[in-house]
Amino acid sequence: MISEAPPWAWAPARQAALALVRPLESFLRIQTSSGILLMIMAIVAMVWANSPWQESYHRLWHTPVVFGIGEFTLRYDLHFWINDGLMVIFFFVVGLEIRREMHQGELSDLRRAALPIAAALG
Repeated sequence: MISEAPPWAWAPARQAALALVRPLESFLRIQTSSGILLMIMAIVAMVWANSPWQESYHRLWHTPVVFGIGEFTLRYDLHFWINDGLMVIFFFVVGLEIRREMHQGELSDLRRAALPIAAALG
């Protein structure tokens, strides 16, 4: 027979987990945190790609990633999935942001939107 621990037995573990998670949650709620994280990871990637361990960096990019259902499989390397998969999602989200700004935000007024439109047209 398996005995279950009383609810209060998990309290220290729960408090320790929350002590680790709360700073991360507050960091991710700040809008600039994603940009900071992106810059840090870009610097790490550049240093890694130009270091003596560059071979492991290139091997990581060429690691095969497979998605499949039944007999249908998609097998490409990580480089392909990042370039062709995640970039599609990125531009989709950017498009949704622009659309929201055009209807409800800063770009809803033509005078405010003129400069970004001119910049986008080149």
